[in-house]
Amino acid sequence: MSQFDYTRRGFLKAMGAGATVLATSGDLTARERGLEGAPNILMILVDDLGYGDLSSYGATDLKTSNIDKLIGSGMRFDNFYANCPVCSPTRAALLSGRYPDMVGVPGVIRTHITNNWGYLAPQAVLLPKLLVPAGYHTAIVGKWHLGLGSSNTPNERGFDHFHGFLGDMMDDYYEHRRHGINYMRLNESQIDPQGHATDLFTQWSIDYIKQRAESTEPFFLYLAYNAPHTPIQPPTDWLERVKRREPGISDKRAKLVALIEHLDDGIGKVVACLRDCGVSDNTLVIFTSDNGGQLNVGANNGPLRAGKQDMYEGGIRVPMCAVWPAKIRPGSRSERTALTMDLYPTICEAAGAKIAHQIDGRSILPTLLGESQPDEDRVLFWVRREGGRYNGRAYYAARSGDFKLVQNSPFEPMQLYNLKDDPREQNPLDRKHKMYSRLSTALRNHIIEAGAVPWQEYPVRIDPS
Repeated sequence: MSQFDYTRRGFLKAMGAGATVLATSGDLTARERGLEGAPNILMILVDDLGYGDLSSYGATDLKTSNIDKLIGSGMRFDNFYANCPVCSPTRAALLSGRYPDMVGVPGVIRTHITNNWGYLAPQAVLLPKLLVPAGYHTAIVGKWHLGLGSSNTPNERGFDHFHGFLGDMMDDYYEHRRHGINYMRLNESQIDPQGHATDLFTQWSIDYIKQRAESTEPFFLYLAYNAPHTPIQPPTDWLERVKRREPGISDKRAKLVALIEHLDDGIGKVVACLRDCGVSDNTLVIFTSDNGGQLNVGANNGPLRAGKQDMYEGGIRVPMCAVWPAKIRPGSRSERTALTMDLYPTICEAAGAKIAHQIDGRSILPTLLGESQPDEDRVLFWVRREGGRYNGRAYYAARSGDFKLVQNSPFEPMQLYNLKDDPREQNPLDRKHKMYSRLSTALRNHIIEAGAVPWQEYPVRIDPS
């Protein structure tokens, strides 16, 4: 451990925060918990799904029967957070178990270097690098968004199989291009498939599950849908169905509802495939979103303030559930606060994969299995660096217990809220409150450490003329 690491750990301990940890597999091994046989793992990540845009989370104008059934089959989390209010950083956190700015992804990875705000660090150890030695075949179907070329492609970062889209958003769900570039791949080969992206990702996942069901080797499938990210482009028949069913719904909202319901249908087909292939009983399924819903396209984040791109709750709190028959109690619910990066050690622990390097996530497997798990005494951080109106500057949030410090843009002051008393974040507390100083100091320390991590492949100079 370096002197810097030691100093930071000591500081965080003194501040009452949780320090970055090494291998976090809980007090009991998988075998001691009775988890004989490594489960298959299906990790479903959807894109820009708002906290209130599932019928099980309160929506009244859409029907997500398949996701609702999945949620009811396991444990639902009410206080689950994406690691960032935008795409790439949350994906980096999921696959590395680290805060995204600690692995070089503080913002969105994009095609053009002058508007790119991340480069996945070569030293980041991604999930498949740990799961393959534990006996797993690993695959990603769908949206990657952590690199557009060598050496940050899925196969080069450890996945055995990749069938999907390298880039960020698609400019069209049927043409699958971004800035006129075809980012669709089957492993390292460029492909040009026909059809709606949601349908393609659904079918490719089904094909993969059917193939792997013939093997005794467990699989890890990371299914990352583009939906319901913009462009809001549902199939025509799905849109017409929503308009017939919901009289008076606006065109904007109807399109988003239809795109979500189409996504729900795809997820239902994938889950049904697990059952039809006879592997559902030993498959851990996790479902969540990469950030909150985008308000200007009609998203619903329930009672939460703001939405995608915001550090308020509507931008970072997301739906989440985990299902594992005979292991996770159906219909169970947790108020535990957890983040996307916590899924990394959770998956590793369930799989029996060993973590021997530094991570920030903490396993929530004991909670999922119904065991006692005290709340973590840690300070949580959110960071986003972005161009456009942010002009390349970062903005932040930090949370400890019920207290949350928010800077919702680089040009606004920090504000402190008590989420227990003020869940809608309407009444900022006085700056003299002791938690303001504690959280701002902890955040500053995190920024110092993350500042040593490069987030571009090479320096860029832009001609101001």
